[in-house]
Formats: sequence, structure tokens, C-alpha cells
Amino acid sequence: MSFPRKLPQVLFIEDSNDSRALVRRLLSSKYVILEAADPLDGLQLAEETHPDLILLDHNLPHMSGREAATRLRKMLPKTPIVIVSADVSTGARERALASGAVGFIAKPFDDDFVSQVDEYLNGKVEKLEHAEEHLQAYQQELVEKLEGNIRQLSSTVEKNKHLLQQNQRMFSMLERRHKLLVTAARVGQMVTSILGLDELLKYTVEIICGEFGFYYSGIFLASDDLEFVTLRAGSGEAGRKMLAQNFRLHLDDKSMVGRSILKQEAQIALDAAGEESHFGNSFLPNTRSEMALPLIAKSHALGALSVQSDQLNAFTEEDITSLQTMADQVAIAINNAQLMLQLEAATAEIVRTKTFEAIATATGEAIHWVGNKAAPIPGSVQRVRDDLVYLLALAAHANESALKNDSLREAVQTVRDEAQAKNIDLDQVIAEMSAMKPNRLRALVSVESLMEDLEIIENSAVTILGIKEDLIGPARQRNVASVNLSEMIAETVANMGLPDGVVEMKWADNMPNSFVDERQVEQVFNNLIKNSWEAMSETPSPKIIVSGVRDRDPNFVLVTVQDNGPGIPKEIQEKIWVSFFTTKGGSGGTGLGLSACMQIVNQHGGSISLESETGQGAKFFVRLPIEKK
Repeated sequence: MSFPRKLPQVLFIEDSNDSRALVRRLLSSKYVILEAADPLDGLQLAEETHPDLILLDHNLPHMSGREAATRLRKMLPKTPIVIVSADVSTGARERALASGAVGFIAKPFDDDFVSQVDEYLNGKVEKLEHAEEHLQAYQQELVEKLEGNIRQLSSTVEKNKHLLQQNQRMFSMLERRHKLLVTAARVGQMVTSILGLDELLKYTVEIICGEFGFYYSGIFLASDDLEFVTLRAGSGEAGRKMLAQNFRLHLDDKSMVGRSILKQEAQIALDAAGEESHFGNSFLPNTRSEMALPLIAKSHALGALSVQSDQLNAFTEEDITSLQTMADQVAIAINNAQLMLQLEAATAEIVRTKTFEAIATATGEAIHWVGNKAAPIPGSVQRVRDDLVYLLALAAHANESALKNDSLREAVQTVRDEAQAKNIDLDQVIAEMSAMKPNRLRALVSVESLMEDLEIIENSAVTILGIKEDLIGPARQRNVASVNLSEMIAETVANMGLPDGVVEMKWADNMPNSFVDERQVEQVFNNLIKNSWEAMSETPSPKIIVSGVRDRDPNFVLVTVQDNGPGIPKEIQEKIWVSFFTTKGGSGGTGLGLSACMQIVNQHGGSISLESETGQGAKFFVRLPIEKK
């Protein structure tokens, strides 16, 4: 039995799968067959394995078999190389031998193929007649091929030279734009690593002015109801003054900032003084040119970046592309920061909502349960009190002569004194007891009855103290349908009997119907409007504004209830959603209104939230699902 590791190794370099398979079938019983599909892999494999014989196809990609044979001869001078070829033209064998091969086998292989391989492995070397002549011819062939390669390389160099000249001209033309893009990229790289929204906006406007040399830079963000754009960051002293005044603009096409957001296109004013859409800002008296760039993330305009120069014609249309790239990076950074805030808020809201839901549900169940368990206690207490009075009366009228010592007599006197202090006439009680029938009297002074009542009280108390609250309860069954919120809320307000003009309503034209339980949602807005009205009892000119628009998420509508009352302090804004929490004290209110609002809205798959500052009123945001058609 022959072991593969002791068999001679034959390397076959051939690009044809069929030829390699044929040779493998013919020789694998006697030799270890190594294979390569192209000459470059074959050269590497030969160098790594040092085979005993190399069979080399003549017609190969990248280089001919004879070129490969010459390379292999130099690498492995002692390894016999045999060229196999279908070329039967005159001189084919001689050209193969001139390249360094020891033999030539013609294709297709005949029955002598295996014996021919054996002979070459055993040292057979074919003699080349007129060797010098064939070697010179082969060398000339190599020289001509080398010259052809040189000519091809020279042509490629000339083409590259021409392309280089074209690129240089292009680079020269785009130099200004390139500088803008580089600066924009640097700004984008700097700001995208900042996740804190306030820090991000402040840093962005300052670095834009520093990098581009602008007179002023400011970032406006759109409000949730898309009514205003508010300045959230501004560079320099002017920016600080405007931020202190909560500077904002209406989101309309009357300003460059508003128009850039609505159209999602950059706006340029080359002569700001002559532009109708330029907002005359007393904080920025030296503005001569202005550009407003929309901050767009995922096809949604978050706001706008305003850049201003104290030079006329400071911007060109070409600058839009470069600077918009920077604005897009800033928008992505703002969106990331907002998403981070939303994620944190959503996580907190989920925890808060689930906690409040559990507390509200468990509290209601606990109150009902405790009421049931506590119901027997008052009756039992009263019976114990009555029984105790009778027993005290008997004890107070005990025969003092029968008492064995002074301490017992003193105890009896103490009973009498304390009963008198409690306005209990023990003599009168004894008189009543004397008039009773024996059965009635025995029942009144029954120790067993007294202990039974005490046991009832004890069991109820222990049970109440051992409550295990079930924090998860089934949601209330809802009857959802298509509801026109504007009509429903208008009717709700009309039924509340509030003074004329207190409630003002604003509804968007394209606001769709909501898909909710009308009775439950009516309770939500009744509670919110009622709370606002009661909170403004000392407000000189109370005003409640109810407005509705389609939410940014097209699957929801957004309704806001805003008042100009005293506002809700920050420290209790989380507590207002908890059942039984109220700020009304003894003036009424159960503390269940807002917790019920949250539970109803959340059960509908919506959300409710609050924005309020002390002294600046309160604004509730209610998001509800729309009717799906």
C-alpha cells in the first residue's frame, strides 16, 4: 500500500477545469497532484511545495507557458518542467525546450501520457537541436513583448498626464468650494460628537462664526405645534440678548427663516436692506447679507440656521451646496440630541406611566378592599365599648369589704373617678342593669361576646395591615369610534357653563378625526379645562386656549390646552399625575382628575405631557390616534 506523503508530487498549471480533472484522474493513483488555475498562483505554489515535476500548459492568462517555464527554471533549477500544448505547428516543441522545459507533450493526451510522465520523472530530457538559434529566437520574442509592454505603459502615462492636467484645472476651479466643504466637514465632525442639545446648539453657532468669519449665526427650532420658530442659540452679544428675551418668529413665509423651513430650501439675501423677507433686527444693525439654511433630518425640517454677514453680496448660489452640507450635519447632530432626549424622556415616561397606572389601579382596588375589611370594625368597637361600661359599673360597685388589700380598693376607686371624668354615671348604669331580665343581663356581661368582638377587630386590622396590592389590573373596556375632536370639545365647553370668551379654540383645517372612546376622551378635556379654570381663580383676565393640529407623527393629532394662570411649580409636576394628589386642599378636588386623564390617553395608545413655568401658565399636550381609512 502506498502512502500519499511518499508519492512524488506533480504540479499541473492549467486554466481549464476539464484538463485538470483529466490529469487528476490519470495520475492520482501514482502521484500527489497539485493544481493551479493561473501561472501566478502556480509560481507561488511551486515555490512553497518544490514538486518533483511541473506540467505547464502553454496557453495561460497573464503570461504564456514558456514565460512561466523560464521563471520556474530560475526558481527551481533542479525541477523538471514539461510544457503541454495543443500547438502542433512547426517549431512548437523547440520553442518549449528553448524556454527551459525538459520536454513537450502534445494535446489531446493519448494512451502514452502516463508513461511519458514517468519518463520525465525518471530523468528524461529531450535534446534541443540547434539550441543557440532557438534560444536567440526566444530571447528576441521576449524583447519584442517587453517593447510592446513599454509602449503600452508609455501610452498609459501620456493618458494619465492628460487626465492630470484636466484634474488640475478642475481642482483650481473648485478650490473655493473645496475650502468651504472642508470647513463644513470639520464643523460637522465637531458638532456630531455632542449629544447635549443646549451645549450642541451653543457650540455650533460659535464655531460657525469662528470658522467662516460670519458676522452672526443663530439656530431656530420649530415648536411642536409648528406655530413659531424660537431662537435656541445665537452667537456673540447679540445672541445672548435675544436669548434673554426668548426671541422667536412666526413660522410663515414672511421671514427668510420661516420660508426656508416651509420650502425646505436655502434662502439668500445679498442685500438684506432691500429684501422684503429680511427681518429688521435691532440687535443686528450691521447685517448686509443673510442666508437661511433649513435644518433637515429624515426629510423633516427641524428648524433653520441663519448666517449673516456685514458685507454686501457675501454669498453665492454655489455656497448653498457647501453650507447646506454643513447644515445637514448640524441637523443630524440636533436630531440625534433630540432623539437622545426623547429616548430618555420616553424611558422615564414609560416608567412613570406604568408606575402611575399601577398606583391608580391598585389604590382604587385597595380603597374598596380596605372599606370591605374595615366595615365590621365600628360595630364591634361600639359593642366592646358598651360591654366595657357594664363591666366597669359592676367593678365599681364591688363589695369593698370583700377586697383583700388596699391596692384593689384603690383600683376600684380609680375606676369610679375615671368614669366620672368621662361623664359615665356608673350608679345609673347599675340601676339600669338591676332592672334587666337575667338573660339580658348575662348577655351584656358575657366575656365570650366581648372577646369575640375583640377578635373581629383584631382580624380586620391584621388583614388590612397585610394587604398585598395587585399593581396590574385589567384595562377598562373601551368603545372606540371616529370622533371629531373640535366638535366634541366645543360641546364639552358649552356644557361647562364657563363665562363667554374665556375659552378660545383654534383648529387646523387639515385636522383628521380621532379614533377614540368619545365618553372617555370627553372626560379628559373636561378635566383639563376645569383644572385650568379653577387654577385661574385669582388671574385678572383668565384665558384658556384649546388648539388642535395634525401631529408630526402623521398617525396622531395633537391637542393643546393652555392657560395664563399661575403655572405649576417644577417640584410637583411629576406628582400631579399620581392618584389622590391635589393642590386644592380643603377647597375640593379628589386628586383623581389628571391620573384618570393619563390612564385614558395611555390606554388609547396616545400620550399626555405638561409644559409649565411658575407665573407663566400651564400647557398640556394630548396626542391621540387618528382614524385610519
